[in-house]
Amino acid sequence: MPIQPTRSHPRLSRATFLQRRPAAAFALVLAAAVLLLAGAAASCAINPATGGRQLSLIGQGQEVQMGRQADTEIVRSMGLVEQPALQEEVQRLGARLAGLSERPDLPWTFRVVDDPVVNAFALPGGYIYVTRGILAHFASEAELAAVLGHELGHVTARHSVNQISKMQLATLGLGVGALLEPELARFSDLTDMGMGLMFLKFGRDDERQADDLGLRYMTRAGYAPGAMVDVFGMLDEVSRGAGGGGVPGWLSTHPAPENRQERMREAIAAQGLSASQGTVNAERYLRLLDGMIYGENPRHGFFEGAAFYHPDMEFRLDFPDGWKTVNQASVVAGRSPGGEAILQLGLAEGADPVAAADTFFATAGIERGRPWRQEINGLRAISADFRAVSGQEVILGRAAFIAHGGKVFRLLGYAAADRWAGVDQPVSGALGSFRRLTDARILAVQPRRLEIVSVPGAMTLEEFNRRSPSTVPMDALAMLNRVSPSTRLPAGSLVKRVVGGP
Repeated sequence: MPIQPTRSHPRLSRATFLQRRPAAAFALVLAAAVLLLAGAAASCAINPATGGRQLSLIGQGQEVQMGRQADTEIVRSMGLVEQPALQEEVQRLGARLAGLSERPDLPWTFRVVDDPVVNAFALPGGYIYVTRGILAHFASEAELAAVLGHELGHVTARHSVNQISKMQLATLGLGVGALLEPELARFSDLTDMGMGLMFLKFGRDDERQADDLGLRYMTRAGYAPGAMVDVFGMLDEVSRGAGGGGVPGWLSTHPAPENRQERMREAIAAQGLSASQGTVNAERYLRLLDGMIYGENPRHGFFEGAAFYHPDMEFRLDFPDGWKTVNQASVVAGRSPGGEAILQLGLAEGADPVAAADTFFATAGIERGRPWRQEINGLRAISADFRAVSGQEVILGRAAFIAHGGKVFRLLGYAAADRWAGVDQPVSGALGSFRRLTDARILAVQPRRLEIVSVPGAMTLEEFNRRSPSTVPMDALAMLNRVSPSTRLPAGSLVKRVVGGP
C-alpha cells in the first residue's frame, strides 16, 4: 500500500537531511518508458500469483531496476531505524514469506523506516517497507507477518507495475515535454522517482487481492491467520483515535475494502482454517520493540508554533505566523495561508555559501537578481532575488545560502510573479531569522521510547500506569497495548510503556 503520511509535522532526519534533486525524476522515468514503447502494442501476461491476465509493458528486469533506484531515494528521504536486531528480524521474516510466494526469485528487501506514522508500502521489484509507527502498534510476530504478506501481495500481483503500464499508455502521443513540466517541479520535493512510486494509489480491487495473497503467504508460513483480522481492527482503532502514531495513511488516501475484518473472517472459514491455530510469537516480537523511538523524534527537528528547532544541527528558523508547515526528512517547508507562496529549508551543494549560490544560479532557467545581504545573525551568508520560469508561469523569489556547523543551508522563498509583492516582507523576515540554537532546554530534548515491562502482579492497565507512569495519555497507552484502561492484565504479561520525551 503506497501511503501518503497524514501527520501535520513529519520529521527532518539528521542522517538524511539532504538536498533533493530539483527535477521530476519520476516523470523522467515515465517519459523514457514512453519513448521506448512508442508504437509498440500493449501486451498482456498471466500473473503467477493471481492467475489472471494482466497488462504488462514493463519486464521483470525493468521492474527490479525501478525498485532498486527508488529504494535508494526512499532510504535517503525517510531514513532507517537504527536497531540492527529489529531490521534483521523484519528482513528474515519477509524473506521467509517471499520464499513461499510465486515470485521467490526477486531481490526481496524489507526495511524499517524511521517514520512515526502507522504505515507500510511496497515498491516494484520486491522492496517493502514498514514504519516504526506501525511496528509500535503490532502485538505479535504474526501481525507483522500479516502486513508483510499483504505488501508481498502488491508486488507478486504487480499492482504498481500494472498502474505504471496504464500511465504509460495514457501518455503515448502526448509528447515528452508534457511530462517534464509539472507545476513548480524545479522546487518540488515529491516528484522524485522513489516518492512518486510510493504515492501510486491502489484501488479497492487491488487491496482485496493483496489481502487474499497476504493471508495465503502468512498461512503457508504457519502463522495464525486471525492475526490479519486483528491488524485490520487495530488500524480502524488507530484511525478513530489517532493514538500517538498518526492516522493510517491508506485509510485516508486509499479506500479500503468494505467490512475488511468480516471479509477476512469469511476467507479464513472458507479455507477451513482456525483463526487461532498457528504461530503467534507475541513475547519474542515485543522484546524486539524495547528501546524503539515512539512518536516524533525531536532530535530531527520540531516545531513550537511557527519556530522550527533542530537540536542535532543546532539551529532555529522562524516561519511567518499562520503559515502551514511541514518537516520532512529532506526539507522543512512552509506554505502561506492562501497557498500562493512557499518557503523551503534544505542543505545546499557547495563547500561554502558562494559556491552553493553559484551552483544554484547556474541552473538553466533561474536568473539571479539583486543581492540581498552578506551575513545573517553572525553567520556567513550570501543571498539574492531570483526569477524562474515553470511552464507558462513566472516565479519570483529570494534565495539565501548560510554556512553553519560545517554545512551550507539553502533557504528558498518564492511565489508566482503577481503574488510576490504580497509575501516579500514575511519571506525576508523568515530568511533573516536563521540563527544558532543556544537554548539548553531544546538542545537537550530527547525522544520518547517504548519500554517493554513484565507486569509484577495481576492489575489493570490503569493501575500499572499509576505505578509506572508513561509520558503519553492513557488513551494512547491503551491503544498501544490493545486493551482498555480497565482490562485486568495477568501477572507476568508484557506491557508497552512509553518513557522519556519532551
